[in-house]
Amino acid sequence: MVATKTLKNGVRVVVKRMEGLLSVTMGVLVGTGAAFETDKEDGISHFIEHMQFKGTEKRTAFGISDAFDALGAQVNAFTGKDLTCYYAKATSDHAEEAFDLLADLFLNSTFPEEEMEREKGVVLEEINMDEDSPEDLCLDLLSRAAFGNKNYGRNILGPAENVKGFTREDLFAYKKERYCPGNIVVSFAGNIDVALAEELAERYFGAMKPAPVCSREKKIDWSSGNMFREKKIEQAHFAFGFPAVERENPAFYATQVMNAVLGGGMSSRLFKKVREEMGLAYSVYSYSSHYAETGLLTVYAGVNPKKAEEAARAVLSVIEELKQKGVSEEEFLRGREQMKSGSIFSQENTSSQMLLYGKQMLYTGEVYDFEKKMAELSALTRGDVMEAIAQNFDFSRVAVSSVGNLKKAIAV
Repeated sequence: MVATKTLKNGVRVVVKRMEGLLSVTMGVLVGTGAAFETDKEDGISHFIEHMQFKGTEKRTAFGISDAFDALGAQVNAFTGKDLTCYYAKATSDHAEEAFDLLADLFLNSTFPEEEMEREKGVVLEEINMDEDSPEDLCLDLLSRAAFGNKNYGRNILGPAENVKGFTREDLFAYKKERYCPGNIVVSFAGNIDVALAEELAERYFGAMKPAPVCSREKKIDWSSGNMFREKKIEQAHFAFGFPAVERENPAFYATQVMNAVLGGGMSSRLFKKVREEMGLAYSVYSYSSHYAETGLLTVYAGVNPKKAEEAARAVLSVIEELKQKGVSEEEFLRGREQMKSGSIFSQENTSSQMLLYGKQMLYTGEVYDFEKKMAELSALTRGDVMEAIAQNFDFSRVAVSSVGNLKKAIAV
């Protein structure tokens, strides 16, 4: 059972009742993230996400974490390119108390000065950790190579200089522009009474004052850049990025199946050729990211620096063969079944359902339709995937990134 409600101030609520379970996941989703930031704000969405946990008018930072632990509940948050999400998972008998805590940290955070200074140190260490994780760094650089120094090219964490300079006023100003009722979705999934879920959303979020969302249009310029970072490490890491279809494109599901065939698992072409047959990489995979206006198909590998050029040629040859010859009927059917089973498996997970229904409501204003998705996946043909291959792979626009102990950047 799925129910929806829009509060008078514009906050949208979606409830996925999952009977037979003993828990519920509740989330608050905001339509903002790195892609909406200016250069001066770069990193502020992520920093606000951290600071929301650092004290409210009623609770200290430790008080918040202790209260969740006392319920046996889990709480966390994440920031993406176009989404920030705060969520908690609790047993059904503690749903009301857990939502009270989640709503408090979301709505009433005070951003204490002393906590800000401490948390800046934490985020700076997170930035350092990202720099020391060559795989993450390589993928961050690929986004920059593909989209440039703005919107989807931003790396979420932001530069250290920005983080050091953020003030309480900066955080409140950004929240005022982006954390508006019309840009917020409250999502529940699990064994919770629909009437209770809607009443909780009304009780805590109904008092938010209506306010227009500050519109920040994103101009998408594909850069086709090549970014290289030399590091004295044991492996070389490289990634290729191709422009992909946007989130609501009719070829979305065909692109997902195509990706499964290319690099989505142990039966994928990249895994079998580059790892199993040639022994050039332990980790080699592909994935696609889809946004409102565009997308990015990423192919990544971590290899021995001495064999980096050979590995890159091998990866490119797999992509070229896929582009030239397409997929077999067997590959198509296997990839389609992987997509269908993944969707079915997610139906049994409250956290996945909270996010799935919440994102669909946030992005489109519509209710996620599982049956419709299954029907669309079942209706896919091998020809649809062949068209997706032609639509997504353009070697004249490929972006490249590489990190490691290399004399020069990996190139196409």
